[in-house]
Amino acid sequence: MNNRLVVYGLLTFVMLSWGLNVTALKILVVDMAPITMNAFRVFVAGVGVLLMLWLTKSIRKLTLKEYGFLAFISLFNVVGHHLFLSVGLSNTTATNGGLILGLVPILTALVSIPILKTRLSFIKTVGIIIAFFGVSFVVLIGSTGTFSVSIGDAQVFISGFTQAISFALIKKASSTIDARLMTGWMMVIGSVIMFILSFIFEPEGLSTMATTDVKLWSVFFASALIATAFGHMTYNYAIQRIGPSESAVFINLNPLFALLGGVVFLGEAIYIEQGIGFILVVIGVLCGSGAVEHWRKQKKEVQLRPPA
Repeated sequence: MNNRLVVYGLLTFVMLSWGLNVTALKILVVDMAPITMNAFRVFVAGVGVLLMLWLTKSIRKLTLKEYGFLAFISLFNVVGHHLFLSVGLSNTTATNGGLILGLVPILTALVSIPILKTRLSFIKTVGIIIAFFGVSFVVLIGSTGTFSVSIGDAQVFISGFTQAISFALIKKASSTIDARLMTGWMMVIGSVIMFILSFIFEPEGLSTMATTDVKLWSVFFASALIATAFGHMTYNYAIQRIGPSESAVFINLNPLFALLGGVVFLGEAIYIEQGIGFILVVIGVLCGSGAVEHWRKQKKEVQLRPPA
């Protein structure tokens, strides 16, 4: 139980760093080309993870088959997620981006059906419908009061969807490969792929990185080492320890921290539609990710347990 509480505490800190990372990325993409910047940022994070594992003697040589599988997962966990997130945040607000990413637990539950052969109960199905309605409320109405969908909102949704696929794949692979080692290599491999893509989509991307702004580089390295390196390494470790559905419940905190970060650091306004959407997403995720069923099951086990 103590080990589980430690994992819960680490996940709470990770959600804080991820929520604020949405704000950090929004700041970075204003001055730096999104794909190029993310290629460098994720590479720094990956090298940081592998260096830490090497210093703690927790690194091992992988087989060619394992490298191939990690390269495949990195297409979703790193390339798809970070590419669409950074580009999407250049076309929408940090608040909207954070709320849309709150769907990741629901998307994880959905993609786990074909990948991990899980099943959807009635409560999970209702939760999924409520969560999608909540995000739709934010995206379609938002602060304008009219029905519209921005390209940035759609790109952030794709980012969340690719991340959800990767979480299910990570759970499948983590039985043979240490989650922390997976994280480091996926970041390094994925960042190289993104760097190659940057030459196609952002030919002048490297020139945007030539800045001497100390504040900007501070945000860059904090995002790379704290949110991405430590955050993803810890989250993938949690998936290995307590499973993708229970870990995903903590992503409820992500949109809250992202919303607060947008208000405090970017001066974004909070509208009533966003507040209603956030509440609906939280309720939907708690039901749809399996958290409610898990708590009900634990409560029943305690009630049925004979007195000492």
